[in-house]
Amino acid sequence: MSKKVAIILINYKEYANRFLPDCIVSLRAQDYVGETEIFIVDNASSDESYNFLKATAPEAQIICNKNNDGFAKGNNDAINLALALNFEYIILFNMDTIVAPNAVSEMAKAAESSERIGSVQARLMLHPETTKVNSLGNSTHFLGFGYCEGYNDIYKEGDDSLKEIFYPSGAAVLFKAATLRAVGVFDESLWMYNEDQDLGWRIWLKNYTCVMAPRAVVYHKYEFGRSISKYYWMDRNRMIVMLKNYSCLTLILIFPALLVMEIGLFIFSLQNGWFKEKLKVWGYFLNLKNWQRIIRERRKIQRNRKLKESEILKMISAKIWYQEVGSNKLRVANIFFSVYWNVVRFILKIARA
Repeated sequence: MSKKVAIILINYKEYANRFLPDCIVSLRAQDYVGETEIFIVDNASSDESYNFLKATAPEAQIICNKNNDGFAKGNNDAINLALALNFEYIILFNMDTIVAPNAVSEMAKAAESSERIGSVQARLMLHPETTKVNSLGNSTHFLGFGYCEGYNDIYKEGDDSLKEIFYPSGAAVLFKAATLRAVGVFDESLWMYNEDQDLGWRIWLKNYTCVMAPRAVVYHKYEFGRSISKYYWMDRNRMIVMLKNYSCLTLILIFPALLVMEIGLFIFSLQNGWFKEKLKVWGYFLNLKNWQRIIRERRKIQRNRKLKESEILKMISAKIWYQEVGSNKLRVANIFFSVYWNVVRFILKIARA
């Protein structure tokens, strides 16, 4: 019997005007034979945005938020509703995607292939350069930086088997409802960026798996955002995610490398105009209330984890690579990071952590 599927989209102001018409047409063309329902969360909702959503996607259930509650809480609003309505699979799509007709059915088929699978990412391709990769799953550097595997590469058709990934992109991912009930939903304090990294990490810690399904194709009208505020959220959030999910011993061992990275990021922020955002990150961690929340979340995660730290660390990368900002300096840094990370993993293996 086919599972009930909830499909969730997030809107903010005129975003739907730009992207919803193409997205909703592709969702209507899905060949999935089971029950599906579309939920659209309208952040900073207005009469204008609501009326456009209703006219363009009359079949969707619209959740109106007075404020811009961010990606994490916006999705959680719909996820929690879907859980209460007993949907078995919950799929998140960015509104700036076009979903291939068999994508939902292929994601569901992948989810059904193993009880351990907790999330399934689609194969994200760029649009309009549809032969190029957006994400084949996401990796995490040991200092918390997340990045897309295969970004901007020409996709090579061939092996269609499921691929284990460290965490799925929130742009096109299926979560099993049972997994979310066991692991929890997005950390709303992250607001935007790294919330999918955090949830994927927690899925692994509970001994579920995250996979990418190559047969499920989604085309993403991806634009690399260069707003200054983005640096604040990404830099702050990567550290929150590490503090919550690493073991104490790992945090101690990576601390020297973290200090080196902070010096490098400080210099980078001065050179690239986001020095104030870097100061805001440090200011966040000088607030006792923020530490209380992080420690509270950390205790819950570590108390309930089922996978050994050494098993998690096998999946975490020593390489950091952002194609948009790649440089020779980053290549040199990766040599240092690779040596350092191999030493850390060896120590943890000896310690049987």
